Amino acid sequence: MTPSVVNAGPRLDRLPIARFHWKILFFIGAGALLDAFDVYLAAGVLAATLAEGFSTLETNATFISITFFGMLIGAGLAGYMGDRFGRRYSYQTNLALFGAASLLAIFAPNMETLIFLRFLMGVGLGAELVVAAGTLGEFIPPRYRGRWISLLGLIINSGLLLATAVGYVVIPNLGWRWMFGIAGVGALIIWAMRKRMPESPRWLESVGRHAEAEATLQDIEKEVAQHRGALPPVESVREVAVEKTPISALFSRRMLARTIVASIVCIGINVSIYGFVAWLPTFFVGQGLTVVKSLGFTTLMAFGAPGGALVGFFLGDRIGRRKGIIVFALAGIVLGLIYPHLRDVTAITVVGFSLITCLYTIVTLGMYGYIPELFPTQYRLRGTGISGMCGRAAAMATPYMVVVLFKSFGLTGVLGMVVGVLALMVIAMFLLRIETNQQALEALEPESEKGPPRGGPGFEAVRTSGGSPS
Repeated sequence: MTPSVVNAGPRLDRLPIARFHWKILFFIGAGALLDAFDVYLAAGVLAATLAEGFSTLETNATFISITFFGMLIGAGLAGYMGDRFGRRYSYQTNLALFGAASLLAIFAPNMETLIFLRFLMGVGLGAELVVAAGTLGEFIPPRYRGRWISLLGLIINSGLLLATAVGYVVIPNLGWRWMFGIAGVGALIIWAMRKRMPESPRWLESVGRHAEAEATLQDIEKEVAQHRGALPPVESVREVAVEKTPISALFSRRMLARTIVASIVCIGINVSIYGFVAWLPTFFVGQGLTVVKSLGFTTLMAFGAPGGALVGFFLGDRIGRRKGIIVFALAGIVLGLIYPHLRDVTAITVVGFSLITCLYTIVTLGMYGYIPELFPTQYRLRGTGISGMCGRAAAMATPYMVVVLFKSFGLTGVLGMVVGVLALMVIAMFLLRIETNQQALEALEPESEKGPPRGGPGFEAVRTSGGSPS
């Protein structure tokens, strides 16, 4: 008999952390790590193709641009497929596309073919992060969610170090084609392993597939009970209405503010990372340092990427995602105003490391946590995907803005742009007034269109027994 109320959210949220949750983190994190690895391998690969005459500066620029364009398309497609066909279907499809295109890139006869295959890789890459962040949060109980999305951030942020280390060994000895081979083989291995990962019971219930949701939940509860003993009782019952949710729902009266703020956060993150962090070696060389010293400074400061994830791990469940984003955006603004005026080597390194740590803390709390938490299950991935598309569009435009600002105003102009987007992010967070910390995903859903949103017509404040707006 098909149950009328599955109660997926409360049943998942009362589970103790067990081996099951670590397995979910592994399946999701492994794919996301490969995603980051492939993004960062581009620098070493393009340097090698240029050196051997396979590419030119112009084709290399096209390679980079087409990657971001593919990621933009992928973010939107992943959101649609994840909400329409399921989380598992979406991440398996994008990982298979990414893996197959990477393997074909090994045999690319010319740069034009490689650029086309890179577009396909980009579609898969852009999809992975949308699905990863949204899906993980649907399995993790609210009291632990901040720490676990930070663990995902730590895994993803390690992609830079992994790509650098592997490229240092592989490219000089085996050639750049092997980098794509490693990524492709890794993706297909993870694809095969992920077939054992369950579909999100929250999503199954939201689309009316109650029998599948119930069976999946019983399997999860049985697995957790085997390792943690008797499970705690379910404290509440929540009936989930099965509703048609077109993409226009993201721009309705009750959701528009959330969609705008999620997009602003994503734009701010992409402009900060691709407008400052990615350009650090160029900035240093432009200010008179040698390439070797520039890379040395950059490497030391780059440890702020995993540092930001660790900060999120320790603070994400304490001060909350909204407060954390505001605090570290304000800290980033202060450091961004100070940094261009530094001349001492130690000060440049320390302040630069601190600034990058602030930016990647925002990445961890915002992109992997806050944005997916803002949207109801029925269109969580589409909301995340729309904001991701806005962020990728900003990433495509940012390099051109950086060049103009750096030529006209130097590093001060570039950091002025970064400070500006961080300030806009802070204003948006103050206006939205939604704190997601320690709250069930269902408790964060806005009221029905039939009633006015809480907190006014555009911005709402969420109040539940699990927390309060800050």
